[in-house]
Amino acid sequence: MTLLVGVLLGTLAWAGGGVHGDTQTVTGRQIVLRPDAPAIAPLQGGARSIYVLHCAGCHGMDASGSALGRVPDMRRVGDFLQLPGGREFIIKVPGVMGSGLDDAQVAAVTNWVLATLAAPSQPPGHRPYDATEIQRARASPLLDVAGERHRLVGEARQRGLQLATTP
Repeated sequence: MTLLVGVLLGTLAWAGGGVHGDTQTVTGRQIVLRPDAPAIAPLQGGARSIYVLHCAGCHGMDASGSALGRVPDMRRVGDFLQLPGGREFIIKVPGVMGSGLDDAQVAAVTNWVLATLAAPSQPPGHRPYDATEIQRARASPLLDVAGERHRLVGEARQRGLQLATTP
C-alpha cells in the first residue's frame, strides 16, 4: 500500500500536480488567478443581473439584508433620498464603492433597486443616478460611514421618517 501511495504521489508530482503557476496537472492546466486579470467576458445583462451577481449574496434577492451578517436592509433605501446628504450616502457606502462595478453599472443597479425592491420608499420626483454622479462620488469617499449613517438616522427621526437602524 505504501508503494502504491508513493507511486501515485510521484505521478502527480511528475504531471505537475502543483497549484501555482501555469502548470500541467492531472486534470488539465492550473492557472493562478490574479486580482488584476481582465474578465473573460464583459458583464452582460441588465441591472437585475448585476444586482444578483454583486449584491444579492449579502443583501438577499429581496434586499432584506441580514441582521446576523450586519448587512443593511435596502427595501427602504429610498427614504435616504429625503434627507440632506442621503442621496450621496446611498452611493458612497463601501459595498457600492468597492463593488468592482463601473460608474454606469453602479448607477444602473442603484436605480433598479430604487425602482423595484425599494419602490415604496422612492420619493415622488426622484431623479435617477447617472454615471457622472457616481464618478463625482468616487472622488470624495465617505470616511466615517457609521457616523454619517447615525447623523442621517437622527435627521430622519426629526422629520418623522423611520430609517432602519444598523443591524
